[in-house]
Amino acid sequence: MSFIKTTEQDSNHNHLEKMSVSELLKNINNEDKTVPYAVENALPQIEALVNQIVEKLKNGGRLFYMGAGTSGRLGIVDASECPPTFGVSHDLVIGLIAGGDTAIRKAVEFAEDSTTQGWKDLQEYNINSKDVVIGIAASGTTPYVISALEQCNKNSTITGCITCNHNSPLSLTAKFPIEVIVGPEFVTGSSRMKAGTAQKLVLNMITTSVMIQLGHVKGNKMVDMQLSNNKLVDRGTKMIMKEIDVSQEEALQLLNQYKSVRNAVKNYNDGRK
Repeated sequence: MSFIKTTEQDSNHNHLEKMSVSELLKNINNEDKTVPYAVENALPQIEALVNQIVEKLKNGGRLFYMGAGTSGRLGIVDASECPPTFGVSHDLVIGLIAGGDTAIRKAVEFAEDSTTQGWKDLQEYNINSKDVVIGIAASGTTPYVISALEQCNKNSTITGCITCNHNSPLSLTAKFPIEVIVGPEFVTGSSRMKAGTAQKLVLNMITTSVMIQLGHVKGNKMVDMQLSNNKLVDRGTKMIMKEIDVSQEEALQLLNQYKSVRNAVKNYNDGRK
């Protein structure tokens, strides 16, 4: 099977330095418009991986993201947003990046080239067959990620990936690959652009659909969200008011007492039975 790095192909645009700001923005935006359609083509692949994740998490497993550079940072962002949004443990969705926490802010030279560190990082979490590991790499060639997934496969841990090239080494390693072929970047090879946007869209889909399947959304509301600031307390209060038809003051009291929208509504309804 042929492997062509479409993310490394020359941009569809040339002489960028001669464009006005208006032209630059318009052309970047036109390129960005193509990304959701590329994601749409990958929906069957995304569905297959999500089904695996739901099954594993329902049975006590965890979800791991692994990547380097932009890909690693995107995985960490998505993992870090699950506890406040869905009220789950910080240990349920875990993001790992080549080079460790330092690499979140600053590039760590050659960290992505290690063929042993990825598996070592997973072993720190006692990775096992209950878990799912998703490798994220726009190119699909990152050794840190590929080698870790190879070890996961040997140890009966479900593997998936998000990449933006077809038939990449990463795609061929992952048991449940997701390939979002976004084509050349506006700035040749700058995969933080369309590829990064595509990865973020897929990550949103994965965790949101998984958490809904696990019961952390009711109707269309984040009933398990953490009440970590005044905005979320106000949102939770309004959700309770709408759900059980009480005053704002009573809704706030219930929220403060039971610490979540779900628990507040449940205890209120149980008390009326």
